[in-house]
Amino acid sequence: MIPVLAGVAREVDSAVRRPPTRPAVRTKFQVVALLVREERARVRADGALTEAQRAQELKRLDGVATLLAKIAARDTSLLELLAEDARVSDAARDFKATVMRAGGLEPPEEPGPAAPAPGAEKQVVPRSVISRQLANPFLAPDFEAAAERVAARPRRLAAWELLEPLFRSFEYADAGAPSCMALPEPRPVSAPHGLELMPHQARVVEATAHGHRTFLLADEPGLGKTAQALLAAQVAGAYPLLVVVPNVVKANWAHEVGMWTPQRRPTVVHGDGERVDAFADVVIVNYELLDRHVGWLGGLGFRGMVVDEAHFIKNKRSQRSQHVLALSEQIRARTARPLLMALTGTPLINDIEDFRAIWQFLGWIDDTKPLGRLMTALEDTGLTPADPGFYAAARTSVIDMGIVRRRKSDVVADIPARRVADLPVELDGAAGRSIRAAEAALARRLVGRYRAALEARADGGVVDGIDLALARRVAAAELKDSSSKAGGENVFTMVRRIGQAKAGLAADYAAQLARNVGKVVFFAKHVDVMDEAERIFADRGFRYASIRGDQTPKAREKNIAAFTDDPDVSIAVCSLLAAGVGLNLQVASNMVLAELSWTDAEQTQAIDRIHRIGQAEPVTAWRIIAAQTIDAKIAELIDAKSGLAARALDGAGEQDGSSSTDVQLEALVGLLTDTLAAEGAG
Repeated sequence: MIPVLAGVAREVDSAVRRPPTRPAVRTKFQVVALLVREERARVRADGALTEAQRAQELKRLDGVATLLAKIAARDTSLLELLAEDARVSDAARDFKATVMRAGGLEPPEEPGPAAPAPGAEKQVVPRSVISRQLANPFLAPDFEAAAERVAARPRRLAAWELLEPLFRSFEYADAGAPSCMALPEPRPVSAPHGLELMPHQARVVEATAHGHRTFLLADEPGLGKTAQALLAAQVAGAYPLLVVVPNVVKANWAHEVGMWTPQRRPTVVHGDGERVDAFADVVIVNYELLDRHVGWLGGLGFRGMVVDEAHFIKNKRSQRSQHVLALSEQIRARTARPLLMALTGTPLINDIEDFRAIWQFLGWIDDTKPLGRLMTALEDTGLTPADPGFYAAARTSVIDMGIVRRRKSDVVADIPARRVADLPVELDGAAGRSIRAAEAALARRLVGRYRAALEARADGGVVDGIDLALARRVAAAELKDSSSKAGGENVFTMVRRIGQAKAGLAADYAAQLARNVGKVVFFAKHVDVMDEAERIFADRGFRYASIRGDQTPKAREKNIAAFTDDPDVSIAVCSLLAAGVGLNLQVASNMVLAELSWTDAEQTQAIDRIHRIGQAEPVTAWRIIAAQTIDAKIAELIDAKSGLAARALDGAGEQDGSSSTDVQLEALVGLLTDTLAAEGAG
């Protein structure tokens, strides 16, 4: 056995000297390490050996172990394969059996059923789900799905290792080779609320209408992947639809469902799912909650699944990846042609093996081989990995399975040169509850002032409806008190607390953008929000430049130069007041506005740091808005006063000269009148 292990270890050593280390090489390293460990235990327990023989065998095993240690020193990522909880893939088990037989040992039988997955004890079943199961206890059988599973499989390439050549085919592609499947010309797509699909979006919807059902939608951020996924689900009839997303965009997905497919009802999973509507058409859940809900999600009968920011599942050993893959497998087992969409802005040419889990989610491959239509396409090429033309043909076969990649520069004619995209977020936890309580207290104070003023009038407070003039006077008095008093809860302290609560979510989204598209500008009003964002960026390994008002001119210039000139500095953290004018940051085309301004002028000045003459790409400003708080009302007022909606977010039209006081006053008026209207309705 030991000579066999030594021979494989030398093969691994030779391969690791020529990086990158391939998956097959990593498998060999792990198997040799496992067998060295097992062989050492066997030698120590073998009573037939003399002490001299045992010492000799252990010395030879130590020689193999020393070689493995040298290999791991060259590629330290191999060390994770030696961890006690390291996953052993099916391919590794097969190779281990092969090595054992070569060494004269009989592999042990496969173990019985696995123990419950970690976290299974946390799983919950919401009451609404139980109600749905009682109302419809049987899922309709899909005989077409069963027929696909028993269909004859191609055999010509059965003996070939194909996954590694498939991944390598993307590295060997010629410069300029297409990385997007052929998409049909779009027909007019009706969209609600006066919305209009851009041509590049409509092409994906049209491909779905033509019968395509699996997509790796890798458009750059800002090109409308969410709308494409929702409308694709609509034309495919892929309901109920499961959507798995990062927490920061969970509320935005529910909002987009209401915009693009208003006839479909969304439900968002929070906590233990007490408020889940199991009869909804679209179920939205964030990655962090899958361990609690994967049980009932797997049995709900979904006919489609969308995974947003799909690079989150690239580590197949992670629990969230395993949950996503398990859910996908259950959907594919029950539905012949479900709609499966993986959304990510990560370029395909970087770390292509990160897409192994995504391809598996889409049903293109399993742990060891291509599946179904992809395998058929490879068979139809008539080539093998030994043929020179195989790599180009294999790459095309994968792309045709549903890879869609467009950059802003590719569709520049479709999109505005400058646009503001709102990203609603939900403020959960204690901070969110505190802010909502403070807003309710402010609303009660305004209502108390309003009612007291009504009662003091000569007519005794008799009024038909809401007296808007009085409401404005009450709001103006509250605003004056808020500006003059140093303590207590008011509109200014509340907005600041909302900014603090949004800081982590905004930084999280900026980090996602930086990972996907490169340089990003992050704007905030308050120092503590900037501090929190910088802490998160540092924790995640992002280099950033900080541009603040308390810097010396020399320090400021140094930070600006670092962002614009150093490719490793991916984020500029800027003060909205100190960095909103006089800077040229057009090396980026995406920015995050973590806190709202009181005027459109401040917001526009910030956007103009990247939307300048010489900017080669369309600019997107992502505005983070705390849903169901006064933050959303402020955003609405800024847009209304600036005519933002009327000028289609592209910088055209007249600028409004409204002051910040106007927005502050109208925000309080809106809070007061909304509360009065709710009380009247109650």
